[in-house]
Amino acid sequence: MVVLIDPQQSGISGNMIIGALVNLGVDSRSVKEIMEYYGSHFGDVSVDIELINKSGIKASFANVKCSDHQAIAYKDLLETLNGITHEKVSSSVLKFAKKVFKTLALAESQVHGVDLDMIHFHEVGAADAVADIIGSSYAFHELGFAAKKVYGLPPALGGGRLKSDHGNLSVPAPATLEILKNVPVIGGPVEYELTTPTGAALLVNMVDEFVDFYPMIINQNIAYGAGKLDLEFPNVLRIVTGISSIPTDKISILETNLDDVTGEILGHTVDKLMEEGALDVTIIPTIAKKNRPGHLLRVITKSNMRDVLSEIIIRETGTLGVRTIPYVHRNIVNREIIPLKIDFNGQIRTVRVKVAEIGGEIVNVTAEYEDARKISNEMKIPLKDVIRIINQKTNLGE
Repeated sequence: MVVLIDPQQSGISGNMIIGALVNLGVDSRSVKEIMEYYGSHFGDVSVDIELINKSGIKASFANVKCSDHQAIAYKDLLETLNGITHEKVSSSVLKFAKKVFKTLALAESQVHGVDLDMIHFHEVGAADAVADIIGSSYAFHELGFAAKKVYGLPPALGGGRLKSDHGNLSVPAPATLEILKNVPVIGGPVEYELTTPTGAALLVNMVDEFVDFYPMIINQNIAYGAGKLDLEFPNVLRIVTGISSIPTDKISILETNLDDVTGEILGHTVDKLMEEGALDVTIIPTIAKKNRPGHLLRVITKSNMRDVLSEIIIRETGTLGVRTIPYVHRNIVNREIIPLKIDFNGQIRTVRVKVAEIGGEIVNVTAEYEDARKISNEMKIPLKDVIRIINQKTNLGE
């Protein structure tokens, strides 16, 4: 099973996450109990969770009421949380909640330019923030989502201005933007705050990978969590579960033409790029301008590495430019490296093999080249024979 969190219509907040997770089947009475229990250590909190109709969409609404919006230092909050226990809240749930609070605190620290130990939670208020984050963490783990692949779509941020302890601020709040660095987002579509700092912090800690499409077959559940605002469209967060189609990831492709570089430099550049994190490097013979023989250097890389690898290409080859195709989707299979003991003419050797799967079905198994080469050298057996023996022993054929 895979999970997708879809905040691209109405953004995301703590109570919307709780509502959607309850809508997926978490016991609302347990969630309410835990939220009120933890929140009560920081203020006066009451929680009502009910099924409502939000602009025609059936959704669960977690209404968190707090009459005491006291600020609290981040370090004091952690100390208090460490002293609270509840039979339904595991160490994993508490650890996850602390990660969310650290995300919030780091954002506030960056925005205000103060040390982490000096951070106080003003805007969210301690009691309702604790209720939202602990409640979301519990529900997320109760559904088993912490052990699943979780995708996220770009959150809608909203617009306009909001009142804060620091005066009127533009939406999104500075902390929200800080948390969502390197995450794709959508502006608007209304003059209200749609994505809150708490919602953003929960989102980035829950999501393994952000995408701009549904990378799944939706055959299980579609759930909705309602927000407080009544808008011209359904103000709901959608969470979807299903089964994985062929997995995809987002990569970048770097290219440059080289017609004045020696083979030694080309080989060194390939090694350097692979050492620094390139996923693949290819050199293609070609005819360059003025009919000169040359090479096309092509690099596949994770998108966050493209600037680093582009600089390496420029420094190592002397090229004056690197073409970048910034975001390319590629279909990939699940891969796992497994060590196997193989009998080579009466001698047992451990060989790592790469197993590729689609939907739990093994579609290919290949021996790791370095292991096969090492055995070939040690046992004085041709490499092609080593690979043939490995294929036969793993029932792969030629």
